[in-house]
Parts: sequence; C-alpha cells; structure tokens
Amino acid sequence: MAGHRPFSDLTRDWEPERLQRVKEGADQLLREMRLHELRRARELTQQDLAERLQVNQPAVAKMEQRADVYVSSLRHYIEAVGGRLKVVAEFPEGEVAITNFSEVGQDPPSQP
Repeated sequence: MAGHRPFSDLTRDWEPERLQRVKEGADQLLREMRLHELRRARELTQQDLAERLQVNQPAVAKMEQRADVYVSSLRHYIEAVGGRLKVVAEFPEGEVAITNFSEVGQDPPSQP
C-alpha cells in the first residue's frame, strides 16, 4: 500500500520515555476489554463461540451487549475463549480474589 510504513519506522526516533508510555498504554488496553473485543482478540467469531457454548449466534451477541450477566454465564464465555474467570475485589489496602464463583455447583472450601 502506498504511503504505509511499519510502526517501527514511525517510532524509530522516539525517546525511550515516549516508547515506554506507549507500551504501558497498549498494555493497559490489553488488560481491559469488553467481551466482544476479547472474542475478536482471540480470533473467534460469534458463530465460533456459539458453537462452543452450544447456543445460537444471537445469544452470543446479546450477551456481549449486556451490562449485567450471570457470573456462571460469564465464566462459561471466558472458558469458551480459552481463559479462566477470576473475580477480584479491589480495596485501598489491596486485592482479594473471591473464590466462591470459580466453580458453581462445587462445595465451598471448608472453613477453619
């Protein structure tokens, strides 16, 4: 394509600090994605995912558009794209992983 150059050519003369800021920004974008962005990043179509979830394609589209979904549905979606769902609560003192959502239907861990 005329007028197109590799990104590395465009950034060749950038200061190291600028390159680091761009890398951090890109890393942040990869850590925060909507469901449809995650599916696309995993190179899956809605139809691919529907087959894995054993639902129809419109059900996948509906789930990707909703702001509120069941944790179990979200877990199945994440597993279908190759991941594992972790629920983490953030507090000023630090983060706490919430474990009772990891496997619905399993007995909760015993408490001391």
